Amino acid sequence: MTASLDPVTLQILKSHFEAAAESMAYTLLRTAHSAFVKETEDFTSGLTTPCGQTFASPKDLGATWFVGLDYAGVIGAIDSYRPGDICITNDPYSGYVCTHAPDMHLWMPVFAGERLMCFAVGHIHNTDMGGAVPASLSRALTEVHQEGIRIPPCKLVDGGVMDEKLLAVMLRNVRMPEQTWGDLKAQIASLKTAERKMHEAIARFGADMVHAGMYGVLDLAERQARRLFASIDDGEYGFSDYIDEDSPGGVPCRLKLTIRVRGEEAEFDFSGSDPQLQSALNMPTGGLPRHILPLVGYNYVVYSLDPTVALNCGLSRPVRCILPEGSVVNPVHPAATGMRSLTCTRIQGIVIGAFSRALPGRLPAGPAGGGGILNVRTTDARTGRLAMASINPITGGGGGAANGDGQDGSNSFLKNTPVEITEAEVPIRVLSYGLQPDSGGPGLHRGGLGTQMTFQVFTPNSVVTARNRDRVRFSSWGAAGGLAGATCGFTRNPGTANAEDLGNTDVVRCAPGDVLTISASGAGGWGDPFERPVEAVLRDVAQGKVSEAGARAYGVAIAGGVLDQAATEALRAAPRPAPQAITLDPARIAFERVWSEAAWDRLSELLFALPVEWRFFMKHQTFAQVAQDAAAEADPVAAIERGFAAAAAPYPQLAVRQGEAA
Repeated sequence: MTASLDPVTLQILKSHFEAAAESMAYTLLRTAHSAFVKETEDFTSGLTTPCGQTFASPKDLGATWFVGLDYAGVIGAIDSYRPGDICITNDPYSGYVCTHAPDMHLWMPVFAGERLMCFAVGHIHNTDMGGAVPASLSRALTEVHQEGIRIPPCKLVDGGVMDEKLLAVMLRNVRMPEQTWGDLKAQIASLKTAERKMHEAIARFGADMVHAGMYGVLDLAERQARRLFASIDDGEYGFSDYIDEDSPGGVPCRLKLTIRVRGEEAEFDFSGSDPQLQSALNMPTGGLPRHILPLVGYNYVVYSLDPTVALNCGLSRPVRCILPEGSVVNPVHPAATGMRSLTCTRIQGIVIGAFSRALPGRLPAGPAGGGGILNVRTTDARTGRLAMASINPITGGGGGAANGDGQDGSNSFLKNTPVEITEAEVPIRVLSYGLQPDSGGPGLHRGGLGTQMTFQVFTPNSVVTARNRDRVRFSSWGAAGGLAGATCGFTRNPGTANAEDLGNTDVVRCAPGDVLTISASGAGGWGDPFERPVEAVLRDVAQGKVSEAGARAYGVAIAGGVLDQAATEALRAAPRPAPQAITLDPARIAFERVWSEAAWDRLSELLFALPVEWRFFMKHQTFAQVAQDAAAEADPVAAIERGFAAAAAPYPQLAVRQGEAA
């Protein structure tokens, strides 16, 4: 029997569930060993129904990407559960809960007598899980086998007894076993906190009422999501964007989305996104129609429009995703997945872009992305001991919006690590850390600025990894007349004779004394920058957020900190292009003179007619042919067809395989 709940009782239970999830998160935060968990807060805590749907998660602690994560795929992989069990996995291809090897997920059943009530769940991002490079992640990796040890869904603790052999295998294969073991114990403590809190709720309200409350909050979120779609005119709303490189030194990777709204429901169609890549940018979803990764941006949109929504799996019930098999958004094993966070970040942007077309003026301009998450592996010169830690996310900005400027140095849930903690965790010297002037897109409401850090290493064979490096070529987009944000940068030994531009490199081997400067891109601006009050521009210049030269993008002339009134009036009176609803950056505009939407759609059709193993190869071969086609800009679609035919000509076996695929 399931109890029926009135709205007040439902809200009380919802608060209890969220408080239990917050207690889990606080336990983990206070007991974790690695800086990336206890400072940056790359972890989750939550509660799921017996079938795996998340019904409660914290709002203020940890990662916000996974509020709607469905654990069904891994829960079902275990034959039976009993009190004292704790299960574990980090395999991206087992149940599609984990999304890359460093994310270690645990889940623990909570019983009321013999009745399975729910699961306490959560993950942390381990600083290292072994593999080819320190911190396990690089765009250059091509197979999941290179990205560290993988543990399929299994019991780590069986009826209260730890599997010491499994633990030993895991710790033997990681670079910082003490840190990994410390974080794992913190996760276990977090789960036991949830168990205690849920037993308190069951004792107070009864098992039937708690059971009804779990499903009641899921239904509540569904109603709230359906209300959003009902407010949108039926129709199709599309958007696309690029990752700079689909592999080291490669060509752009397109991500495309079409949202089809029908009444209170919507379809998110990612057809037209690139084939799966020979790099680590693939996003493992298993093609699940409500997988959390393609819907992170959707959850952000819903919460932005209605901050009262219940953040749980119910939000995804009115949504269905189309994720073509063998694509970057649904790769097949053994495609590498370690850098899926870069792809997911860009997808968040295109979801916001598509909703901006559905709801003009209600959402911000393009988010920044691409700044990089830094890890350093080095040697402590005083002790000779290996030292390795995540030292900081170099974050971009939030898009300007109708109600104000974008947030500076914002990267969804990742927190900054204080410099003092960074230098205590790993023997480097931070020379500067702050906001990057002129990085936010100009607008009536300025885009958020990106951050910049300069630091020095001191011992041989130091390795710096900077995953998620991007936005060196294409930057964020502006909205409602606002302009695009600035690109980002990565330089070794800046200001010296041997300065080196590292571009999107994400693994750097350093010599003693090397200095690295890394900056994030800025977000897009919202509204006509010439309508920004002169006083606001002066304030930005005084605060170092905009340079005197950069102020001219707002039609404001400043010299030596003093406003030139006459020059400002002349700038603002001069003819200029009409503001656009979406303003792309100049590099993208130039690129799309050949690689237009229609041209790329045609290439996608040709590639997806091939077997999976040919698609990435033939994409690159076609790009090389089109680059030599002098008539490409005159008729891009025809150029793609010519290029593809020329690329396929040397491979007669491809015609046979193409027929098999068809």
